[in-house]
Amino acid sequence: MSIPRFELTPDYTISRIVLGGWQFAQGHGQRQPDRAASREVLRGAIRAGVTTFDCADIYTGVEDLIGSFLASERPSQSVQIHTKYVPDLGRLASLTEQQTTQTIERSLRRLRVERLDLVQFHWWDFDIPGYVEAACSLDRLRKHGKIAHIGVTNFDALHLSEILDAGVPVVSNQVQYSVLDRRPAGGMAKVCEKRGVSLLCYGTLAGGFLSSSYLGEAEPSAPMENRSLAKYRLILDEFGGWDRFQSLLRVLQPIAERHGTTLSALASRYVLDRPYVAGCITGMRHPHRLQEIETVFDLELDAADRAEIDACLAECPGPEGPIYGLERVKGGRHASIMRMDLNRTSLPS
Repeated sequence: MSIPRFELTPDYTISRIVLGGWQFAQGHGQRQPDRAASREVLRGAIRAGVTTFDCADIYTGVEDLIGSFLASERPSQSVQIHTKYVPDLGRLASLTEQQTTQTIERSLRRLRVERLDLVQFHWWDFDIPGYVEAACSLDRLRKHGKIAHIGVTNFDALHLSEILDAGVPVVSNQVQYSVLDRRPAGGMAKVCEKRGVSLLCYGTLAGGFLSSSYLGEAEPSAPMENRSLAKYRLILDEFGGWDRFQSLLRVLQPIAERHGTTLSALASRYVLDRPYVAGCITGMRHPHRLQEIETVFDLELDAADRAEIDACLAECPGPEGPIYGLERVKGGRHASIMRMDLNRTSLPS
């Protein structure tokens, strides 16, 4: 079946499964990504109807990978490319509009396009002023034709509202959202309803933890195989620990089996059914994962399924607080695994 599409704006639609680029990045895992295998994933995604790709200026090598792939393959289907603008933490206090423009121009060169479909803006530390001004700089680039649409990523309700109040037409917020992490269901849902912002969700499979392969398994120990697993291992702790996580898997697995699908497909369906969710961002290094993605839309959860899941989640505290709040705690466990200096806007590309 074809992948359903979502209308982010009246003139812009995306596939509801978005191919994530983080796993293609150099430095994501202990092994360097296989460029030929990455291109095969991109090729297979387009064939399956996953025509929207997510990347970032700080995903080392990924903008160039996607740009060179599209330039050489020239797919017949229209492809949407979402990237990010993530200025380094050390530059936030002195960030200039010229630096913002230079970074966007660099993304245009890497992706080999004249206009970026969606630029998603991230700001590491809200205690440092300037995020509203930087968002306004992006809006001026939009008006000059360099950017088609503006989004944000990891913004909480309060700070997103500030940017919207400044007149920046934000269409989406990329957030971490899964059956393990329901923080976007709080104040952000109200902003989405009031201001017409949609959610693009990453972490829906918690880096691969939301899979039957972890059901009944012993708690893994450090070091983890890649940065995704390291990140979401901390989320499992916030959810209530390994035993509570196993309880959740024991609830999800029979539901998936009743529907003839996988636990991972069920986890993706759960998020896609949440209010204001436009799409789920799914990363993969091998094209065989695409077969599972196509089954997500064959699944329809009924009231009994949802009641079982909700009963289990009621027993689990889950990560609490605003979106990305734990990750912003200076010196905290979540912030300690982040790399906040990967942009280096002064370097040529």
